[in-house]
Amino acid sequence: MLPTKPDMILIDVDGTLVDRVPDLAFCVDEMMQQLGREPWGENRVRDWVGNGVERLVRRALTGKLEGEPADDEFEKAYPVFLDLYADNTSKRSLLYPGVREGLDYLKVAGYALGCVTNKAAQFTIPLLKDLGVYDDFSIVVSGDTLEHKKPHPAPLLHAAEFFKVDPANALMVGDSVSDVKAARAAGFSVACVPYGYNHGEDIRVAKPDLVIESIAALRNELEQAA
Repeated sequence: MLPTKPDMILIDVDGTLVDRVPDLAFCVDEMMQQLGREPWGENRVRDWVGNGVERLVRRALTGKLEGEPADDEFEKAYPVFLDLYADNTSKRSLLYPGVREGLDYLKVAGYALGCVTNKAAQFTIPLLKDLGVYDDFSIVVSGDTLEHKKPHPAPLLHAAEFFKVDPANALMVGDSVSDVKAARAAGFSVACVPYGYNHGEDIRVAKPDLVIESIAALRNELEQAA
């Protein structure tokens, strides 16, 4: 249950609003093949998504969640991935069920809405526009907007300052431990969806204030909050 009814709601992108894995897996597998290596497939890539594309490429090169490839190997692979990704930002990506309904409710109810993601702006903005949700947000804080990104609290506090909202009256909605850590550090409440990219771990282990089955399900929780 939410401790208070928020004045501002910030929502993560990958794994919360959008399932990006089909596009990301395509780019990873194409990159691997161009490097003369075997592709991993969508199921394997799904467990690696959630900390930005640079981290994803490092994981793909090593086959490990915390793997670190040789510098020359990464420097060769990363530009290949970025070129592929620039042409495949949203061709296969989809909004999760309940996202459109949930955003429509939040807008009508008058909540200040922002989007906070670790993804670079060059990928974030086209994706949100292609999927028809860019105009739902008054601010989009991308991974390269500030010096720091989640789990650092700076992106959340930046949005709170933009809206002139006290962090104690703000809610972060995400899907990963990174979202929970950022919210806690910023003094926000935090709600998580269980279907996102948390490397196969149950998000309940991170102890968010609330777990909701979809963005649309946030409505009931907000209406019950004090």
